[in-house]
Amino acid sequence: MNQQADTLTLEGLSVELAETAQALVKDVAIHLRAGEIFALVGESGSGKSITSLAAMRLLPDALRVGSGRALMGDTDLFALPEARMQTVRGRRMAMIFQNPMSALNPVQTVFRQVAETLRLHTALRGAALRDRVASLLEEVGIPDPRQRMGFYPHQLSGGQQQRIMIAMALACEPEVLIADEPTTALDVTIQKQVLELIRELARSRRLAVLLITHDMGVVRQTADRVGVMYRGRIIEEASVASFFDAPKEDYSQRLIDALPGQDAFLPPVQAAPLLEVRDVKVHFPVRGGLLRRVQDVTRAVDGVSLTLARGETFALVGESGSGKSTLGRAILGLEAASAGEIHFDGTRIDGLDRAARQAFRRRIQVIFQNPYSSMNPRMAIGAIIAEGMLSLGVEASQDRREARVRALLERVRLPADCARRYPHELSGGQLQRVAIARALAVDPELIICDEPTSALDVSIRADVLALLAELQREDGVAMLFITHDLSIVPGLAHRVGVMRHGLLVETGEAERVLTAPEHPYTRELLAAVPRVNR
Repeated sequence: MNQQADTLTLEGLSVELAETAQALVKDVAIHLRAGEIFALVGESGSGKSITSLAAMRLLPDALRVGSGRALMGDTDLFALPEARMQTVRGRRMAMIFQNPMSALNPVQTVFRQVAETLRLHTALRGAALRDRVASLLEEVGIPDPRQRMGFYPHQLSGGQQQRIMIAMALACEPEVLIADEPTTALDVTIQKQVLELIRELARSRRLAVLLITHDMGVVRQTADRVGVMYRGRIIEEASVASFFDAPKEDYSQRLIDALPGQDAFLPPVQAAPLLEVRDVKVHFPVRGGLLRRVQDVTRAVDGVSLTLARGETFALVGESGSGKSTLGRAILGLEAASAGEIHFDGTRIDGLDRAARQAFRRRIQVIFQNPYSSMNPRMAIGAIIAEGMLSLGVEASQDRREARVRALLERVRLPADCARRYPHELSGGQLQRVAIARALAVDPELIICDEPTSALDVSIRADVLALLAELQREDGVAMLFITHDLSIVPGLAHRVGVMRHGLLVETGEAERVLTAPEHPYTRELLAAVPRVNR
């Protein structure tokens, strides 16, 4: 452990609701040291992000600091006037936010956004400013930095967008870097690159890093010290090694225990095929020129074949852009297949007109990645679950539909009064349970799960995965589980298919693929998965 003086110290920090003075964060003490990464872990709602926003003095109007100090040297940041605090933000303290697409301006180039902080805090202008931006992009691993300075955020991958956020944060060489869930929705390989970059920068620049995360594997491989937050308090703090060897609190042990096991594999399923995908291709035209003629094609899915038996879970894994979700959308009929055949229970379903395909809507359902964007915010939860029953003619009686909604809520372990609540009143984990209830409402035979746990806390993720496994055992429903997280595959899937650049490069029983992979890309994915045991 480093013995130098603290770079940033939070003492007795409490944050409360401005109207009621209800405390959300209570008596938090954190000491950040130069060159060290301090991981703050805990479930959603524990107060992690509120603590970081308070340190930056970026709390929303509804919240206020009730007590405490934030010290950089002898300066209490909470006592500074806002004009002085603005000279601290960006120059001495910087922040990387969770979702780069919501933090980056979609109508400004990369250069303008990285240069903004430099213009505000330094005298750099003209060629010197461009050189500095290019140097920052090169430092964070952006290829061809001078070319990509002219790009807009949508022209970059998710990993490159997060690297741009890091470049913006590092522009003025701050002393403190706060990274709020910087890798939550990234592929494992890109996550590994971003975390290695943060660790390297902490060492080379002597940065004090506050890393907020719910991923215990990330903590194990990245951080030096860890603090566990629960209901607004830090209940345990230790070095990473001693924390994982002997956690002191039961809650800390539960967080560690919630990590998916890596050696509990499911036996093969012996059943007739339910879904057959035969050499399916999904190509998108690339248009250009004044007349918008087709100049090329994007081969999102380029000849994939797979089978899925009744009652079986097939995990489709790979990085973003590999074609996983596009294949799922083609099976659902939301994307047109350019070639190949899709058969469900012996009937070819690709190319069916809308009326003919309607008969299969009830039998094939989907759970999307983001429950917030897949639910109508103006509809109550009960109406959201009942919507499919109503449109597909299941349970014609309103009383029977309401009774079924109550039974479904109970089945996914949500209280009955959730039926009267709205999406914004529920947590992410609760909403994903609603999404499962909605999919089950019409008694499907196949559920396509498109990254349903990617943004969930580790313990909530474990609960949702256990719930899906339980429902599969009880109902015999088949699942095509699309994910980039190989750590959840053992204990979840019977078979695995690995996709890359639109191709299925490896497939087989989960135990064989994950313990003796044959393709180099599969081995690369497995090597990038954060492990609790080094």
